[in-house]
Parts: sequence; structure tokens; C-alpha cells
Amino acid sequence: MLLFFFLLQLAGGVVLGVALWLRHDPQTTSVLETHFEDKSAPSTFFIGVYILIGVGAVMMIVGFLGCYGAIQESQCMLGTFFACLVILFACEVAAGIWGFVNKDEVAKEMKAFYDQASTAYIMPLQSPEKKEQAKAVLVALHNALDCCGPNFASKFLSSELCPKQEGIGVFLTKADCGTRINELFTEKLYIIGIAAVIVAVIMILEMIFSMVLCCGIRNNSVY
Repeated sequence: MLLFFFLLQLAGGVVLGVALWLRHDPQTTSVLETHFEDKSAPSTFFIGVYILIGVGAVMMIVGFLGCYGAIQESQCMLGTFFACLVILFACEVAAGIWGFVNKDEVAKEMKAFYDQASTAYIMPLQSPEKKEQAKAVLVALHNALDCCGPNFASKFLSSELCPKQEGIGVFLTKADCGTRINELFTEKLYIIGIAAVIVAVIMILEMIFSMVLCCGIRNNSVY
């Protein structure tokens, strides 16, 4: 039983580690921390990451509560442990539903932000300050995503905004930025989904074992 309760602490640490990695991943942060005029890249993705950070930290604390309750054979602590697991499980399911509903919205908002910067750059009669700001945003996104322009026929393909292959001097045109944005968030959400499923299975097992142990302690106390 103690091994399973410790497993919950370990799972909480894994969730916390994955969430912190997603939050500080250079590619993700360089994309989502860009600013253009008074607008910034959408932070919807980071909201889900912050939820994971909170759940991972609480899971580690709750796992310690379960271990201590099992050692002390305390029905009260095990009951509290079970209640906390139910709440955490409900939060995880709610976060999963929220993430599934908003998964396309994150990429859509990011594309709109990119299109705003690209439009400001190619539009004539723009102020030099605004054009330079748009250029800085586009260069940062192109380098982070290894893309060039909103589509293959983009005017950016022959400009200084596109990343170049080192030592050759040709532009990299593996994919347009719309495709890269979709790939970025699909990959990250896939990682979050795997972590969530594994943790959900562990939490269900923990709830079952905590109730079995609590009932066993209660029956022994009767005799």
C-alpha cells in the first residue's frame, strides 16, 4: 500500500516536471511571449500548463498524506486522502474537457496574431517603428518554428525574415507557419494528454486502495 501511495507522489512529481518543461520550453515560450503593438500572443495554452503545475504540486502533498495515514493506520487521514483524490480527479477531468474544447482555439488565436504582424509588415505606408516591430515579431516566430510566411506562396520567401540554412544561404521552406503552429500545439497537447491519462489511472487505483485499507483498519478495530 505504501508503495502505491508513494507512486502517487512520484506521479505528482512527473506531472509537475512535465508542466514546468512545457512552461519553460524555449520553442513554446519564444512563440507565446512575443508582443506586437499592445497585443501579445494568446496565453490560453499557458492556462492549461498552470493547471497542471497546481495539480502536480497538490498530488505530491496528497501522496505524502496517504503515506502518513497508512503508516499511522488513521481512518481520518485516509478518508481525507480519498476526498482529496476525488477532488483532484474531478479537476483533471474538467481540465481535460477544457483543453479538448480549446485545443483548436489556441492555434487559431496564434495564427491570427501572426497574420496581424505579417500584414503590418507587408502593408505599404506603415510607420518605420511599426514595421520594425512587426519584423522583430516575424523573425522571432520564423526562427522558433523553422517556417517562413503564412503559406508557400508568401512574399517572405525572398526576404530577410526567413531562417537560413547555416553555411548554404538558402531559405528553409519545409512548411508554412500555419502548419508549424498546428504541429507545435498538437505535439504539446499530445504530451499533456498522455500524462493526464497515466495520472488518472494511478489516481483511480489510489482511491480503490485507500478505501480498501480504510475498511480493513475499521474491521480490525472492531475486533
